[in-house]
Parts: sequence; structure tokens; C-alpha cells
Amino acid sequence: MKQLLDRLKQTEHGFKHIVEAGNQLLADQSLSHFDLAKTFLQDESYQTRMLGTYLLGQLSVQHTKALDILYHTVSKDENWRVQEMLAKAIDHYCRVTGYEKSLPVIKHWLAPPNPNTNRAVIEGLRIWTNRPYFKDNPQVAIALISPHKTSNSEYLRKTVGNALRDIRKKYPALVNQEIQRWDLTDKHTLSVKKLIEK
Repeated sequence: MKQLLDRLKQTEHGFKHIVEAGNQLLADQSLSHFDLAKTFLQDESYQTRMLGTYLLGQLSVQHTKALDILYHTVSKDENWRVQEMLAKAIDHYCRVTGYEKSLPVIKHWLAPPNPNTNRAVIEGLRIWTNRPYFKDNPQVAIALISPHKTSNSEYLRKTVGNALRDIRKKYPALVNQEIQRWDLTDKHTLSVKKLIEK
């Protein structure tokens, strides 16, 4: 275990090494993966916390407690790389569960005033209209993403703009209709519009 974690800490960029280490641990049935993931989240190295996040994402489909920890604990992590892994974790949950069936969870993660949980969903599900269900219901994706255009978090607003720009490439009329309803005197909303039209 120590060797595996030491190797992780030597790699500063990317996700492949985290996924490989996580899959190696998940293959070992003698380990308590859930307890291990919780322990990893307390480590001072972001790489180890990323690994804990990855494990919880993989476990979340079968263990609601894993999804709860992602939502309540991992979302508070200040490292952007851990937040990227959180986005991948929630997408894994939705993909395995089914995107339509996951709508209550998606809405729950989008509802709180926590830009990290909001962003995890919006970023994790990109490109939304390449995903089952949203591919046939782009208007639902637009409706879920758009309310966050007024967020005080620039980090979140950029994700909103990028996600809607993705959708606009395939469904320009739908996104343009949405933008027409916006109050462009709001500076945050205007900044998102500019990102979409970039």
C-alpha cells in the first residue's frame, strides 16, 4: 500500500495513474474499500484524496453512504484536482445508474448553494447531449444547467458557459431561446452569454 501511494504522490498531472491504482485496490477483495477511501480523504496529499474520491465514486452505485461522503465531504476539498475527480465520480454514478433514473440525485447536487457540488454535476456530465436521456431531451439539460448562470462563483459560471456552448453546437435554437429569456443587465449572466457565444 505504501509503495502504491508513494508512486501516486510522485505524479502531479492527469487521472490515469489514479484510476489504475484505484482499480488495483478494488480488485483486491481482502480490502475494505469503503474504509480505505474514507482514510484516504484525510491524507494531506491531494493525489491520495483523489484516489479516495475515485474509490467512493466506484462504490457509490451500491453504497449510498459513499455518495453522501462525496456530496458532504469531498465537495469541500479545496484542491481543484480533487474537484475534477469528484466530477468524474458523479458522472460514473449517473452512467451506471442511468441518467434519467439519476435525475433526483442530479437535481439534489444542483440545488444547494455549494458551487463545488453544482459544478461537479455540470462538468461531470459534459457533453450533456452526448449522454443517454439528455441526447433525446436537450431542453432538460439546458433547464438544469442555466439557473447557475447568476452564481457568484466564477469557477461555476465558466462551467455553465462551457456546458451550454457544447449543447448550442447541436441545438442552437434551444440555447438561443433560453438566452433570450435572460436578464443581461446582470453582469454574471452577461459573462456566461459571452462564454457561450465564444
